[in-house]
Amino acid sequence: MSEKNRDGKRTARERLAVEREKQKSADKRRRVLIVGASVVCVLGLAAVIGVVAANSGKDGKSESAGPVVAPSGALGKDSLAIPVGEEGAKSTLTVWEDFRCPACQAFETNYRSTIHELTAAGKLKVEYHLATIIDGNMAGSGSRHAANAAACAQDTGRFTAYHDVLYENQPPETDDAFAKDGRLIELAAKVKGLDAPAFRTCVEDGTHNSWVVKSNKAFQTGGFGGTPTVLLNGKNIYQDQTMTPAKLKQLVEAADKA
Repeated sequence: MSEKNRDGKRTARERLAVEREKQKSADKRRRVLIVGASVVCVLGLAAVIGVVAANSGKDGKSESAGPVVAPSGALGKDSLAIPVGEEGAKSTLTVWEDFRCPACQAFETNYRSTIHELTAAGKLKVEYHLATIIDGNMAGSGSRHAANAAACAQDTGRFTAYHDVLYENQPPETDDAFAKDGRLIELAAKVKGLDAPAFRTCVEDGTHNSWVVKSNKAFQTGGFGGTPTVLLNGKNIYQDQTMTPAKLKQLVEAADKA
C-alpha cells in the first residue's frame, strides 16, 4: 500500500473518530435536557381514562370517594396548585408531574438544585400540579397514593422535602410500590418531623384522593402531551431543545432584574 493511501485511510479514520466524539457529546447534552423524546411519560387520553376507571377502587379505597379536600395553602383554579417559593417572585414555574413517571424523576434530578436555589433567593415561585397518568398506563394506584401523601406533607409544611424524597426513592415504572401506604410512611421518616400521627392518618385515609383525581382530570383536559410539562411564565420550556439548568437560571435572573 502506498504512503498516500495509508495517509488517506488514516485521515478517514480520524474524521470518523472525531464524528463519533461529536455524537457522544450531542447525546450527553440531550440527556440533560428536559425534552428528550425518550423521557416523556406520554398521555393517551382514551386509554388512560379507560384503564383508570377499570382499576378504580381495586386497592380497597375508591379514588374519588369523599369530598374534594385541597391541601393547605393550595392555590389557583380549584386550588389545584401546590406553591413553593415567595408569592412576589417575578417568575413562575408551573410543573405538571407524576411521582411514578421516570421522565419526571429525570427532570427533578437535573433541575432540582437550580430550582431550590432560585426559590430560596426569592426569584422563582413554583406551582406543582400532580397527575396520575402512570396508574393508567401501567395500571395500579401508586401515582395517586404518592400524590395524596405529598398533599398530606403539604398540610404540615413539608411538601418540598417529601417531594424530593419520593423522586429519590422512585421505584421502577412497572413497580407499583407507592401504592402501599406503609412504603410512603416509611419514606416520610426521611423528612424531619413528617412521620407523625396526623400525616399517617391523612395517608391511610386517602384524605386528598378526590383532590388528586380532580388535579389529574385538569391535566387530561389541559391539552398537555405528557409529564413532566414545565411552563416558565406560561411558556412551555419543555419544548425548548436548548434548555438547561443554566439557561433556566439565566432566564429567571433576567426577569428578576427587569
